[in-house]
Amino acid sequence: MRILLVSPEIAPIVKVGGIADGIAGLAKALARAGHDVTVAIPHHRPRDRDPIATEPVAEVVLSDAPPGGATATVTISSARLDHGVQLLIVDVPGVDPLLDAYGGDLEDERGNSRRFGLFARAVVELLAVSARAGTPYPLVHAHEWPTALVPYLVRLRRAEIGAPRTIFTTHTLAHQGIFPASAMAHLGVGPDHFHPGALEFHGHVNLLKAGLVAADAVTTVSPTYAREILEPDLGELLDGVLRALPGGVAGILNGIDTDLWDPRTDAAIATPFDADDLSGKAECKRALLAEVGLEASPDRPLVLSLGRIFHQKGSDLLLEALPALVDAGANVLVAGAGDPAIVAAILAAAARAAGRIAYVGFAREPLAHRAIAGADVLVMPSRFEACGLVQLYAQRYGTVPVARRTGGLADTIADASADLATGTGFLYDDSTAAALAAATRRAFAARRGPAWDAIRRRIMRLDVGWAAPARRYERLYARLLASPTR
Repeated sequence: MRILLVSPEIAPIVKVGGIADGIAGLAKALARAGHDVTVAIPHHRPRDRDPIATEPVAEVVLSDAPPGGATATVTISSARLDHGVQLLIVDVPGVDPLLDAYGGDLEDERGNSRRFGLFARAVVELLAVSARAGTPYPLVHAHEWPTALVPYLVRLRRAEIGAPRTIFTTHTLAHQGIFPASAMAHLGVGPDHFHPGALEFHGHVNLLKAGLVAADAVTTVSPTYAREILEPDLGELLDGVLRALPGGVAGILNGIDTDLWDPRTDAAIATPFDADDLSGKAECKRALLAEVGLEASPDRPLVLSLGRIFHQKGSDLLLEALPALVDAGANVLVAGAGDPAIVAAILAAAARAAGRIAYVGFAREPLAHRAIAGADVLVMPSRFEACGLVQLYAQRYGTVPVARRTGGLADTIADASADLATGTGFLYDDSTAAALAAATRRAFAARRGPAWDAIRRRIMRLDVGWAAPARRYERLYARLLASPTR
């Protein structure tokens, strides 16, 4: 199959969060399975800072509405990634190249509606060029709201561009690309598309909604999250739209790149280890404690929180639980960036408990590997979590996850039984600091018993790679290609 993946980011070229890792892993797995895979992303940085060499392959001239509006020449460049994956970088003029991969929405002060409108239109023009050259893309798989206009525009021009089937994957409904009605000028469609059955959403333009209503198939990144977003609590006002989709919402779990995340070969960690010989993990812990300035007390459980620091991630609950974790005998390492008020409070807590709590800010890739390899327990108190990847990294490295039972966390962690004979972590239900602390104390109690190494070996042997999720996508792609267009 010839597949075009469209994404705001892909590791290691542009990485804001887990989507970048997910797209890289999916593309690599599909290419390994023998498919012809191309990934299209927007350009995000000055040309003299590009991390890879590219060459221009096309220019597309686009204009704003009404006819005769401002024009823009969009440049598309190409590069080759590992495993034969082709990367297309779409450079939209007039956009601050240092703007982050998503930017803000709603007020649209920095022109994100134009930025992502032109990006989507350029991708569709590229599809048209490929179709005219006799090399159409039968499958177009768009990810997250900055790409959601692509399935919508494809539907309008399907016959012209080789009748591709489209898939849209929402990685979270929390961000939707909501803009003022004036944004319609940049989207390549007329004002007749501004109505509740199309792009209009409570008086605004909603790009994520465009992908939902237009794609031939809609997916999200875990089965539990696929069910949760059909209800008002997590549906973010789109639950009615989702329930009305003729094909429903499929939940396909993400995987991780087990070549990059492998404690047997990881060059970033102090000592390699595996499920058969865990001695290296103790060495990794000793090295990590020294690196981050925590007490050199290998007998204390080392608790890790790794990821963005926001209300959604339950970072405020972790902050509230810190004294209880320290009182229970743990050292705590917090790595991440985000909400300034929560970060400041974590810094203050670390100052009060110097040597027992450490905050290291945003952890770049090597430190993230060392933190996961050295920790005993990972905590993820997310209020909601579409999938999550950190718990999969932790399991791969024998670091036992403690998480709230929601979304992909519920799908990837089986709560440990009372006798610890089964389970791949510790789950809890109430979104409170007390529940987080209680579940973490369960993990501490398990760590003091003879079954702890069995749990660690069990989670290290889980299949958390991309091969199985990629096969599910392959089956979805095949079903779409065999079905009539709608």
